[in-house]
Amino acid sequence: MYKLLGGLANYFKYHDVVTDCAIFRLHNTFTCALLMTCSLIITANQFVGNPIQCIVDGLPTHVVNTYCWISSTFTMPDAFRRQVGQEVPHPGLGNDFGEAQKYYTYYQWVCFVLFFQAIACYTPKVLWDMCENNLMRTLVMGLNIGVCDEKERKKKKKIILGYLNEHMKKHNFYALRYWGCECLCLLNILVQLYLMNRFFDGEFLSYGLRVMNFSEQSQEDRIDPMVYVFPRVTKCIFHKYGASGTIQKHDSMCILPLNIVNEKTYIFIWFWFMILATMLTILVVYRIVIIACPRVRSRILHAKNRSIPIEVCRSLCGKVELGDWWVLLMLGTNMDHIIYREVISELVKEIGPANSSH
Repeated sequence: MYKLLGGLANYFKYHDVVTDCAIFRLHNTFTCALLMTCSLIITANQFVGNPIQCIVDGLPTHVVNTYCWISSTFTMPDAFRRQVGQEVPHPGLGNDFGEAQKYYTYYQWVCFVLFFQAIACYTPKVLWDMCENNLMRTLVMGLNIGVCDEKERKKKKKIILGYLNEHMKKHNFYALRYWGCECLCLLNILVQLYLMNRFFDGEFLSYGLRVMNFSEQSQEDRIDPMVYVFPRVTKCIFHKYGASGTIQKHDSMCILPLNIVNEKTYIFIWFWFMILATMLTILVVYRIVIIACPRVRSRILHAKNRSIPIEVCRSLCGKVELGDWWVLLMLGTNMDHIIYREVISELVKEIGPANSSH
């Protein structure tokens, strides 16, 4: 297991040049690694050991185990409200076959679903890396480290200024593609929440809230939501021919130890997805404000680089467009702050005075 999970450490390598924000990386890197880890853990528990154990008289145990695993098991929802030990042997199990039955077939697919969720979370990063095409690393040219030869430093600054002047007002598409990838992250999380809710028959969206409220309910009225969504003991019906050719029905009770792992996995995923969806929503609103309100850009640039006077930031933002502002902001994130201040000061002198509207 350690060797399987050890390969995921590559996702968390330090990058000296970044082209995105922390929330974007949380979605693409951390969430992808989280889902892959959960998938590997559940896969190991599912295929190493016995994910299901059924109790049935008169039949080979391994035959019933295999049948119930590949077909389905069920509980009776009404039986969850009955007293365990007196009315029912386990939560959700009853002997009245006229009751409505809730079938469970998802457990064979959990490890695969988590894997494809991880792929979906990593997709925006792949798209952005293709669009970005190492532009920021090319511009930084190693100036993220302030200690360098003065002659080399001036040469690189001249190259950066030359590029910025030549490509001024040509970076809008660059910024919009990145912000589009951020919107794709939010869309991905919302779609995954919807699909997981469908996957668990409408039980997932309220899963975390019901778990939190579980301890506050009275002992007589409460139903453990984790046991309801991920039952540990279920029933399974196996039919076979008898000696005279009549059809015999065998009612078996099955233990699902894998659901102990599933319930803990999905309660963590629920909380993380809700937190991530909130952060991504705030991020998208923040990007809309940046696009709609040009005045805030100079304040953001100054807040990210306090060594640059606010007047210089206003002067710069008055002459550059949205995409150019984003490129300059990301340069400030990656470059040494002293070198960056020099670049901005020289750029402001070269492009002229600011517009008063900014």
